[in-house]
Amino acid sequence: MDLSYSAEDEAFRQEVRDFIEEAFTPDIRRECERSKNGYITKQSHETWQKRLYEKGWAAPNWPTEHGGAGFTPTQKFIFTQEMEAAGAPHTIAFGMTMVAPVIMKFGTEEQKAKYLPDILASNVWWCQGYSEPGSGSDLASLQMKAEDKGDHFLCNGTKIWTTMAQHADMIFCLVRTSNEGKRQQGISFLLIDMHTPGVTVSPLVTLDGPAEGAQEINQVFFEDVKVPKENLVGNLNEGWTCAKYLLEFERGNPYSGGLYRALDKVKKLAGDVVMDGQPLIEDEDFGAKLADLERQIMVMEATELRIFSEVSAGQNIGPGSSSMLKTRGSELQQEVSQLGMEAVGQYGLPFVEDTLASNNESDIGMAGVAPVTPRYFNYRKTSIYAGSNEIQRGIISKAVLGL
Repeated sequence: MDLSYSAEDEAFRQEVRDFIEEAFTPDIRRECERSKNGYITKQSHETWQKRLYEKGWAAPNWPTEHGGAGFTPTQKFIFTQEMEAAGAPHTIAFGMTMVAPVIMKFGTEEQKAKYLPDILASNVWWCQGYSEPGSGSDLASLQMKAEDKGDHFLCNGTKIWTTMAQHADMIFCLVRTSNEGKRQQGISFLLIDMHTPGVTVSPLVTLDGPAEGAQEINQVFFEDVKVPKENLVGNLNEGWTCAKYLLEFERGNPYSGGLYRALDKVKKLAGDVVMDGQPLIEDEDFGAKLADLERQIMVMEATELRIFSEVSAGQNIGPGSSSMLKTRGSELQQEVSQLGMEAVGQYGLPFVEDTLASNNESDIGMAGVAPVTPRYFNYRKTSIYAGSNEIQRGIISKAVLGL
């Protein structure tokens, strides 16, 4: 395992930093700093993603024949590290890093030509239709039906926890097309236009409160929605294969860059809070908690470097490693957000629901405190989405330990 960076890698790192310095405008930076959940306004997301597209960096993980950046595995890791360290907007994952790989692997040539260019250029906003009421981690129990009507499917049912569905033009859905055999064998993978008659989006307001332009999750209802047959990806009743393939991309991402940045914010807040006549950061017990979390993040970074070093050598990240990254990364996100709440103490009580709308207002108490409480509440979900961490540990026990 080689964890050192070459001169070429360091030159690339500087190129990424130069791009961020130029493209990460003050307006977008302010939105990101106050975001409780990583999402900003749709316009700002699209502005940022189109800048990446113009640079040729919109799709670090895509093959070059489809317009990918052509990064080496090491460059991909550096790129993600630098973006996280700068606090730059996350690329909306549902199109670029979820459905696009599925279309590349299982889609027809016509589907690739129709969908991939618009995904790459951020011309179309996608969302994910997997979970349903009662079908989350046990995804195979889903009930949304797609009936074969000759030249189209007729879809009825609902999807829940659908992130950013209010902005979406398209949704990729797992639907039930058969009740015969094992539950997984009767599921298909459909692409559905969100503007089709019969599609309704209803917002779900969570504990972290609504936010102007960044209301996060929704429930999507489908009532007699007609979907053309050509929108089926892969074979009928074999959508479970597509679903498992997609989840490797959803789970196998590095966390350490964002965790370091989040911990730095906690340190800054702790330096501003005075307890018993001294800054909180000088408190021995609090300092020990900071040091312990930093140690854990360093271990996470070393694990990521090991895994991506293996990828550089031609190995697949695999479901075991992707589940491990998701499990530990999400737990550390929660621990850092919890320590942030401990740092701000009473200053977290004036709960600012809409952090983005208050961009031009002063924080109550001290700078940087407004997103702390909403982010803490929002991050309670990280150990549940993309398959709960209990499910991930089951995957690890089978894929890695052979149990």
